[in-house]
Amino acid sequence: MEPKTVLSLKNLTKRYPGVLALDNVSLDFQEGEVHALLGENGAGKSTLIKAVAGAIPLDNGIIQVGGQDYQHMTPHQSRNMGIEVIYQEFNLVPTMSAAENIFLGDKFNDKALVDYKLMKKKAKEIFALFKVDINPNTFVRDLSPAQKQIVEIAKAVSKNVKILIMDEPSAPLSVSEVERMFDIIAQLKDKGVTIIYISHRLEEVFRISDRVSVMRDGQYVTTKITKDTNRKELISLMVGRELKETYPARANPPGDISLEVKNLTGNGDYDISFSVRKGEILGISGLVGAGRTELAMLLFGAAAIERGEIWVDGKHVKMRSPRDAIQHGIGLLTEDRKNKGLFLELGVGWNISFPIVRRLSKYGVVDTKTEKKINEQYKERINIKATSMEQRAVTLSGGNQQKVVLAKSLAAESDILIFDEPTRGIDVGAKQEIYHLMCELADNGNVILMISSDMEELIGMSDRIIVLCEGTLAGEVMKDQFSQDYILDLASGTH
Repeated sequence: MEPKTVLSLKNLTKRYPGVLALDNVSLDFQEGEVHALLGENGAGKSTLIKAVAGAIPLDNGIIQVGGQDYQHMTPHQSRNMGIEVIYQEFNLVPTMSAAENIFLGDKFNDKALVDYKLMKKKAKEIFALFKVDINPNTFVRDLSPAQKQIVEIAKAVSKNVKILIMDEPSAPLSVSEVERMFDIIAQLKDKGVTIIYISHRLEEVFRISDRVSVMRDGQYVTTKITKDTNRKELISLMVGRELKETYPARANPPGDISLEVKNLTGNGDYDISFSVRKGEILGISGLVGAGRTELAMLLFGAAAIERGEIWVDGKHVKMRSPRDAIQHGIGLLTEDRKNKGLFLELGVGWNISFPIVRRLSKYGVVDTKTEKKINEQYKERINIKATSMEQRAVTLSGGNQQKVVLAKSLAAESDILIFDEPTRGIDVGAKQEIYHLMCELADNGNVILMISSDMEELIGMSDRIIVLCEGTLAGEVMKDQFSQDYILDLASGTH
């Protein structure tokens, strides 16, 4: 039987000042399929899904749903047609319960007051359907990232979803939590729901999708049956060139010990000890909640140390604030670059020079000539793609935002760099650039601590890996011992 087309996009075009975000894109989605949508940052994926969701108006084109044509879909029309979107940034109310978030706007009766008893009952039924144990009364602010993701999916299911668009849904999840999400996707697919799945993780695409479509520079490239293509072909289609190496070769062996951590305790972590050499990339592994980011906050002076010591180049140092860390040559590339790593509404140059503004100032006046020189130096060095130093950080792609965060630390002359999820939410081409920059820094003698939930990345980039479990050190894995199973065993507390 011929597959039923439930969503057809015809010649979609969207222009922004100086940018053609969608260039005559035509694409079909079938009932009950998992359809992956791939492309580098800036390829047009986000613009496409916002147009389908009615969040932005189109300049040209037709969105056809259920046989009806729309030149512009409104959010109300989109929802009425059974289209729901789960964006990268959760669209939940932290101070409301899980049940209230799922059924926001529903009263379940014709009276003035909401029937909370029925609301909680229906929320429980959806959670039972997904085989997850979430208390409907729990405030969203108290849920884990994985639980928040499930609440988002439950919201969509409660609205009788027919087309579910998921934008990087696995980014905040651990390996086991991703498996749970895949089970839920399979259940929805069995019920005839169409899943449009956007991800930079190709292993997920091959695992769950039936078809995969590729976009590049605002244009539709092609659609492939997933089982008939391979990783190399998809990467080539996305970037328009062949990427021959995934993880760059390293040139120089590690040198003397630069950072030493002794019995560090605080911020939920306990009795952690390790050392890192100059020119070494130390991977830090663990499941969500293992204490990896908490350790980064301790090292960067952003969380209080209860006991233990930090030594830098043989000298015992005190970390009472991030300013102390920067003065001792420690820089942090935060996992949450949008909320904690950048001033999004300010320019690229302002973001880069902010940590060193005191150094650039005399009698309270910034030396703008030197500032401009430093900004241009790092823009050139790490290939930040921006029209000018005044371009707002919010308008950059994810990969270029990450480069600006890196430039901040380099401008502050940080010798020890903590990368927390360095490639989360960025495309395959930008990943390659970040990997090359990390290796270049290590070859120049910088110390790199890399926290990553991407096991392939962790194994491919690290010289050594330490594994955390429930806030403490579960083990250390040398390069000749690297094994995904072994690392996950340590992370889950099996050993």
